[in-house]
Parts: sequence; structure tokens; C-alpha cells
Amino acid sequence: MREDLPPSSPTLEDVARAAGVSRATVSRVINGIRNVDSTIQEAVRQAVAATGYVPNRAARSLVTRRTGGIALVVSGAGGEDGHFPVQVFTDPFFGRVVAGIVGFLRPRGIHPVLMFAETAEARAQVLASLRQGDADGAVLVSTHSEDPLPELLAEARLPAVLFARPARPVPISYVDVDHQAGAKLAADHLVARGRSRIVTISGPLDVPAGQARLTGFRDAMAAHGHPFVPCAEGGFTAHSGEEAMERLLAEHPALDGVFAANDLMAQGALLALRHHGRGVPDDVAVVGFDDSSAAAACRPALTTVRHPVEDMAAEMARLLLRHIEQPGHRPTSIIFEPALVVRDSS
Repeated sequence: MREDLPPSSPTLEDVARAAGVSRATVSRVINGIRNVDSTIQEAVRQAVAATGYVPNRAARSLVTRRTGGIALVVSGAGGEDGHFPVQVFTDPFFGRVVAGIVGFLRPRGIHPVLMFAETAEARAQVLASLRQGDADGAVLVSTHSEDPLPELLAEARLPAVLFARPARPVPISYVDVDHQAGAKLAADHLVARGRSRIVTISGPLDVPAGQARLTGFRDAMAAHGHPFVPCAEGGFTAHSGEEAMERLLAEHPALDGVFAANDLMAQGALLALRHHGRGVPDDVAVVGFDDSSAAAACRPALTTVRHPVEDMAAEMARLLLRHIEQPGHRPTSIIFEPALVVRDSS
């Protein structure tokens, strides 16, 4: 044999010899078949590591009928006009979702495929791709309340997990944060700071998170003896927060506290307050929601309710893998607790 020829790749037989088991046993362990003793499974895993064996993904998929990949689906971001949803890539929220999913999956050798479902045609393509086995399941980030994709995935019995509670009852697993509890933290904090003329900038009220944060804030304020809280609706963007703050200042010029239902709207509110010469926090205390990169970038740095997006996204991925491995697993919901992060704006 010529000495300059590259060594051959490790085979199943090499792993079997190193583990002291049969080739068939190695194949069962690698393909995730469960009727193998845990001690033998560990021996095979150690032999795989020692030999450097890399499973043939195509051959493995013939046995398991799985691709070993998942889809990260962003639904509704571009609207029905079909325009590509470029704004998704500039939204700090989406970046945090991706970081949480990739951070969980990459150590497991899984790399998600990004799909967009901004139109009816695109949604049909996503469903067809999942039915054909191009991915074993989907983690879904839906951006509008009337999105039909969660229901379509549930009807098709495809493994899927949704970020945030769906607007309509759908038998699909989801991960969310307790929005009302988070809004209560903001209300309690503003009242504790001695603010008595408090207003709020809500998110879109056709979105469950927008509704829940407004309800939680008003209920908490009512418990503090404030039966009415003026509200201006925003769109979870900095520009909409600035416009909402302008309306509230015009209608309630003596206001001394603001709860904005996300950090981007709070950032816009700070711009409007600065434009009107209102000092923060001396004249007006401001609290946001999310604890995104925008909160730390604000001047002054923003007090906010932490929305543990990265942890929630990782939990989505973990839950999806369970659905893939256990096809009969019932839909479930996992709700995370928020926390208040106090900075300079209040």
C-alpha cells in the first residue's frame, strides 16, 4: 500500500470492535432505537468518540425516517403582499430567538433551516416541505394574530412548537412568559417610586401579548387604587412608541410615569419625552418590557421587565425534539416567570 494514501474512515465494524458488541447493536444505538441496555449504549457512544466514526446521515434517515434537521419558521412577517421580511433581521427579538434555538441545537449536531411563511403560497410550501420529510419538525415564530399556520400544522399532525400562546385555541405546544405578571411588576415598581399620574403604551391589542400586558398592568394599578390608566396603542416599534408618547403628552401633560409594553416602544417614548424637555427619571419614570439590547442602549438605560427569550427559545427546541422522538406526546404549554431589571430610567 502506498504510504501517502489517506486512511479510510472509521466504519460501524470499527466501532463494534472497540465497544465489544455486534455491528447490529451499534446500528441500533446510533439510530436511536430504545431497546438497548443503557450500559451498552454508553459503551457504543464512547467507542464512537474514540474511533471518530461519523454516521452516514442519508443511510441513517432510511432507517429512522428522519432527516436530523428542523425548520425555524417565521410566519407572517412580510404580509400577504409577498415582500421579503427584511425587518425580521433587524429586530432584536428575533435575534434572541435564533440565539436560543441555535445555542441548544448546535451541540447536538442539529442546524435549523430558516423558512418564511409570509403568504398563503409560502405557508403551503412550508407544509409540503415538512410533509415530505425535508425537516423532522418546526419551531414557529408567528408575527400576527390571524396567522393560520399554527392550526394548519396541528391539523396535519406535524411536530411543531410555537413561540407564544396562539391567538385562537389550537392543539399545539407553545412556550410563553407570564405577561400579566410582568406588567404587574412594572406597575408595582412605578407606584413604589411615588408616581401617581401613570400612563401606558400598549402593544397591538389584536396580539395576545399586547392584550395580556395591558390587562395585567391595569389590574395591578387598580389594586393600587388607580381605577383608570390612560393608554395609547403602539405597534411594538420605536416609531410607534414615539407617536403614542406624543399623544399621551398632549392629552395628559402632567403624567409622571410610563409603562411601555416593549423596549422598542419605550425607546421611542424616551425620544418624545426628551423632545418635550421632560427629564427621565426626575420628571417622568419609564419602564419597558423585554430586557432586549434596546434597553441597555437607551439613555438613560431602561428599567424593564425581563422576558427570558433565549431560555424560552431553547425550551422550544427541547420540546420539539421530544415531539419528534415521541410522536404520541400530547401538546403542552410551558410558561416562564418574568423579572424586573431596574436601571436608570425609573
